[in-house]
Amino acid sequence: MKKIYLFYALCMFSIALLNAQSVESRIAPPAGYVREACEQSSYTVYLRRLPLLPQGSKVLLYNGKEKRNQAAAFAVVDMEIGNRDLLQCADAVIRLRAEYLWAQKRYDEIKFNFTSGFKAEYKKWADGNRIKVNGNAVQWYASGGRDYSYQTFRKYLDIVFMYAGTASLSKELVPVPYASLKPGDVFIIGGSPGHVVIVVDVAVHPQTGKKVFLLAQSYMPAQQIHILVNPANRKLSPWYELSDTDEGKLYTPEWVFGKKDLKRFAL
Repeated sequence: MKKIYLFYALCMFSIALLNAQSVESRIAPPAGYVREACEQSSYTVYLRRLPLLPQGSKVLLYNGKEKRNQAAAFAVVDMEIGNRDLLQCADAVIRLRAEYLWAQKRYDEIKFNFTSGFKAEYKKWADGNRIKVNGNAVQWYASGGRDYSYQTFRKYLDIVFMYAGTASLSKELVPVPYASLKPGDVFIIGGSPGHVVIVVDVAVHPQTGKKVFLLAQSYMPAQQIHILVNPANRKLSPWYELSDTDEGKLYTPEWVFGKKDLKRFAL
């Protein structure tokens, strides 16, 4: 009986390992394309290794309900999003960037502007300060001691999500040519409404030099981050083909961007 139980436990463990997939392990590049090698500590590797929920999982909203347009998603990122309507499109981009920097202990680089222009610096927050918002007036005040725990970091992010958006994020980012696209870049249109999607992976064809890329987003209301399908090329989906020109449009399932809307975080 014990042997049967042990065998069952091993089978269940093996199934769990198979289900614990990442962007890199589940989504193979198109035939002939390969992922370029990069530093293990890079943002590219972090994005490629984002964990995915089991195949067939639905995109859920912050309140547990299903997203209406399930057809937009190819896969769902396995990351908690809280139970408040906070992790929308710009917040997802902020979340991924901040999570990567926090894991690398690059605390000084974790800083985002509110729509009002106020700069919310994580290091100030972790050193015991908090943010008071009164209408358009925003200021720091001392509260407690130094705390760099993940729990405190997560509370910092929620404050940023509340007061930042596509309008503020767009101003922080640097425009880059479409042909230079790389993981971590975003297509963004700032405003109300506005939208942003993030490049989570790139693959290249060694012979032709052509590139393809993957996109991810959150949306309104707050929902799980998900890898997007390519509505303009179902055969290539979920990959998007990178063209040689900055002209033209990028069609995603729930927004149309100009190729000139590509930006990235400044170094």
